Amino acid sequence: MEGNQDFFRVELYTNREESWLLFNKRVLSEARDRQIPLFERLKFLSITASNLDEFFMVRIGSLVDMVNAGYTKKDIAGLSPKEQLSMLSGLLHDFVALEYSTYSRMLLPQMKENGLRFVERHEQLTKEQGRYVDEYFMENVYPVLTPMAVDSSRPFPLIRNKSLNIGALLDKKGEKAEKGETSEKGEKKAGKKDREGKDALDFATVQVPSVLPRVVAIPSDGETEGMTVILLEEIIERNISRLFLNYDVVCAHPFRITRNADLAIDEDEAEDLLLEIEKQIKKRSWGRALRLEIEEGADKRLIRLLKKELQVADEDIFRIDGPLDLTFLMKVYGLDGFERLKSRRYEPQPVPEFLQEGTVFDIIRRKDILLHHPYQTFAPVVDFIRQASRDPDVLAIKQTLYRVSGNSPIIAALAQAAENGKQVSVLVELKARFDEENNIVWARKLEQAGCHVIYGLVGLKTHSKITLVVRREDDGIRRYVHLGTGNYNDATAKLYTDVGLMTASEAIGEDATAVFNMLSGYSEPRSWNRLSLAPLWLKDRFLYLIGREARNAREGKNARIVAKMNSLCDQEVIAALYGASCDGVKIDLIVRGICCLKVGIPGVSENITVRSIVGNFLEHARIFYFENNGKPEYYCSSADWMPRNLERRVEILFPVEDPDLQEKLKYILAGQMKDNTKAHILQPDGSYEKVDRRGRESFCAQEDFCRQAIRLGNRKEEIRDTRRFVPETHAEE
Repeated sequence: MEGNQDFFRVELYTNREESWLLFNKRVLSEARDRQIPLFERLKFLSITASNLDEFFMVRIGSLVDMVNAGYTKKDIAGLSPKEQLSMLSGLLHDFVALEYSTYSRMLLPQMKENGLRFVERHEQLTKEQGRYVDEYFMENVYPVLTPMAVDSSRPFPLIRNKSLNIGALLDKKGEKAEKGETSEKGEKKAGKKDREGKDALDFATVQVPSVLPRVVAIPSDGETEGMTVILLEEIIERNISRLFLNYDVVCAHPFRITRNADLAIDEDEAEDLLLEIEKQIKKRSWGRALRLEIEEGADKRLIRLLKKELQVADEDIFRIDGPLDLTFLMKVYGLDGFERLKSRRYEPQPVPEFLQEGTVFDIIRRKDILLHHPYQTFAPVVDFIRQASRDPDVLAIKQTLYRVSGNSPIIAALAQAAENGKQVSVLVELKARFDEENNIVWARKLEQAGCHVIYGLVGLKTHSKITLVVRREDDGIRRYVHLGTGNYNDATAKLYTDVGLMTASEAIGEDATAVFNMLSGYSEPRSWNRLSLAPLWLKDRFLYLIGREARNAREGKNARIVAKMNSLCDQEVIAALYGASCDGVKIDLIVRGICCLKVGIPGVSENITVRSIVGNFLEHARIFYFENNGKPEYYCSSADWMPRNLERRVEILFPVEDPDLQEKLKYILAGQMKDNTKAHILQPDGSYEKVDRRGRESFCAQEDFCRQAIRLGNRKEEIRDTRRFVPETHAEE
């Protein structure tokens, strides 16, 4: 093997942000795939728009903050923050153009062919439709609107992050001096002038209310079969003169801004973390404007005014040829009458072990259980906590919560447990991005119920997913543990692919106790039985496991690594993989999103393959396989191979040691390696290409896992249409 220092050269790495854009392009490719039902394609396009919003708010926002702070340190690909922003600008404009080309040239015509016609401009309305729309405006929209004018007494209004608005330029009626109007004394009127000596126009804006449906069904024109719809902003634009009766509306165009939403929290200085985060959340809506989206062909005077008031640069202005904010396509998906254009919804199947007699504790005590979501139901996890809350022999429940659903049954069970007199300790991570407000609500509810609530650790996010139940039994105290790769969120458990382990292992139980003692106090165990934790031990553990495979390969022993995760961008881990590849280790990586590693570099990564699966469920599980010279080891984790997971978060790696459960993990990894339908393969030039399956039978791992879950769940009915299942989100956690 070459010296490790050789594997840190910048040319061996892809920029993280560029790699993320490639991921979102893979999501977009699903929207462009004609083999997928039309309405599912609409969902994928909506997902790309939602993902892009978050990318601007967080990643672009972070880079802008670095530039403003004078931070010049280069990333692993050798780019400074300023250089990254310059590179990303062109890529982002190209991506948005591809999004709207997909919408206008591919999806819009196909919607029309299938009985859903969009009135793209209000000028296209027939007289009958116009009357209907005007009446709809006066009855339903007008009472909700709040037009905001700008003049000497009314400053430019605060435009909320991601809100859709209509900006208008107005001319005061009766004040047009250029028409030669004269006063009673015969003097020519002097109309208002701007700095360039031209007639000055007033500016006003009105927010398109998010409380009203954005997609509005209207009568068809009599010749068109099916449904006709128009967007709410077109209805408002058509009637905007009704909001400014004393003005002539010179122009009106939709616009939208995206603001920096990356919270800046000084935890060391914050006296009360909960109150500090509440304060920062309120600022999120008013952060610096990073992107201005405005209708293509908008009046240049309006663009100049918005550019000046919002302080955005030319490269941050996106002129949109189509409706702004494509996330509205999720609402289109919900329209009735188009079921034939959607995939049938998959129902998570029962877990066979929990069809047996006995309580959840009886079943776990017999044998470790591996859960595979969403193919198998999340119900056993909810039942685990629910039964623990009611069981008189349960003494304590301890759990970490990162993201939970809006009406969480787990929260309800924990609250009930505390009310039943059990010792309940819950770590609620307040710093879970975009879930901070939700988590504050849950934390207060749990405290009111009598739970001991911990708000995470200073400087770290607690991203691990672990539950410990302490139970008094005939032979003494026994600990039951659930460890997972995904959040305790019963809603996303139907959409994200994750695995979970339920065990009564004494060794893991001892480790689980140590984890919670560390989180709630300052107790740091000297050693661990089975678990490895970040930020102190996990990275070294991964580097050791990779190094062991490299050593085995050098010694002529069996060596292989298969690793499945969401993102790969830790430089030390990538360098270790490069080194192992040079030693002859065959490495197969299944990386859904960001991947900064390059494949096919002579003398560096010739033994490494990378595939990304973008399917109708969000690939979220982290599974790791190490050959270990014929004694394979399997691990699952809450952590990706990213610096933030390995160095700035509390994460857990846990082994799966039962041979039967190892076979299940092997089946999962093998299925994903076999996938030739949803898999994109990383090429040496950094691009991704779909698997060429000419002459080969198609195989989709997600569909296979659905069929397998049905068989294991002892269900009689078969899936009649296994082509596709419903996508929901592909946002990075």
